[in-house]
Amino acid sequence: MHTSLEGHRPLTEVTVIGAGLAGCEAALQLASRGAPVVLWEMRPHLTSPAHSTGLFAELVCSNSFKSLDPSSATGSLKTELGLLGSFLLRIAHAASIPAGGALAVDRYRFANLVTKTVEAHPSIRVVRDECIVVPDGHSIIATGPLTSESMANSLFELTGTKGLSFYDAAAPVIDTLTVDTDIAFLQSRYDKGTGADYLNCPMDRDEYEHFISALVGAKRVVHKNFETSELFAGCQPVEEIARKGADSLRFGPMKPVGLTDPRTGRRPWAVVQLRPENASRTAFNMVGFQTNLTFSEQRRVFSLIPGLKDAEFLRYGVMHRNTFVNSPVMLDTTLSLHARPGVRIAGQLNGTEGYLESIAGGVIAGLNCFCAIKELPSLVLPVTSALGSLIAYITNPQTQEFQPMNVNWGLVPELDERVRSKRLRYEAYATRAKNSVSSTLSRHPLFEG
Repeated sequence: MHTSLEGHRPLTEVTVIGAGLAGCEAALQLASRGAPVVLWEMRPHLTSPAHSTGLFAELVCSNSFKSLDPSSATGSLKTELGLLGSFLLRIAHAASIPAGGALAVDRYRFANLVTKTVEAHPSIRVVRDECIVVPDGHSIIATGPLTSESMANSLFELTGTKGLSFYDAAAPVIDTLTVDTDIAFLQSRYDKGTGADYLNCPMDRDEYEHFISALVGAKRVVHKNFETSELFAGCQPVEEIARKGADSLRFGPMKPVGLTDPRTGRRPWAVVQLRPENASRTAFNMVGFQTNLTFSEQRRVFSLIPGLKDAEFLRYGVMHRNTFVNSPVMLDTTLSLHARPGVRIAGQLNGTEGYLESIAGGVIAGLNCFCAIKELPSLVLPVTSALGSLIAYITNPQTQEFQPMNVNWGLVPELDERVRSKRLRYEAYATRAKNSVSSTLSRHPLFEG
């Protein structure tokens, strides 16, 4: 359990720019310890190509925080965030909806809860306007991958570096009542969760091959052949995956494993899964179907999916260019700029890709900002942990051709003893990670008592 470590002297005010996942988490970490925070958010006065509301922590891609399996890298990161006292992880659990073995949230409820929590905190003052320059003093820039041009230019002028970028995409959302449930069936892979958390649209071989042919030939919004380096691997458009080979989707987002079509009693050739967007299940997200197709082509091609012939789209898939900084050159392990140590960069802007990773960056930036104000030792997690290994990767000056990275077990050091079984190896990684984080926190002044 952490202590506030407040003295009699008023604490230095901290500026947090951006009320996304990282910014809100950082603001709450600081404010909960008594540090006054000014939180800047330009929405709804100015918006981005991906946002649709003025709520804080709006999720613009999927509504999933990924696996709950404690032995997975994302499951281990959730454990570590629990030890660190993450506010947004607790809110995510409060806004969760059934999603098999994953933590998915009601998108609106989650953002609404975060917004109310932040706005109600007496130590946080919200400014609804665009911040166009990197401020002096202690600050956290958490403006995300869609950082405004003014802020990006100010940041790159300060650091003497250029911005990097990649293409990101979001999947369509469908009106539940327009899905043909005579074809689509409820089931989770291997009956995880409630066993019926997803709607599944099954395909036989002919249907799949016809769909792939139409998908590959469909018109795109951005008329160019993407280079691999321009597409983030974890969020590639479905049509780009299909171009890699006829079976690439069948072994990717359309894999049918763990599912049985009740009409045939057999596993389908391929499956399109739909995940609930909200607790009332009035909207479903097309899992893994991020796309760059034009809206008319999305209607035409996706209607070829069995069960979606008459589907109505509540939101079409979109693609946009995301900006991130060259963190191995610009940041230290506390996420502080070498060019101005009082400034930290958290969230996707620093190249940590993913919702959970953004929250984690907010935790680390917020805690280390507080440590700097109170002249306490920095909090650096061991590389044997999921979060520690991710931060070590993005801040390693030896990293070449830096690209955004999700948390994964490939970033941690090998075990002392070789474990051949992947399941047992991941369990060992997770146990080691939890123990190493617990040990680190037990020795740090922020978490004593």
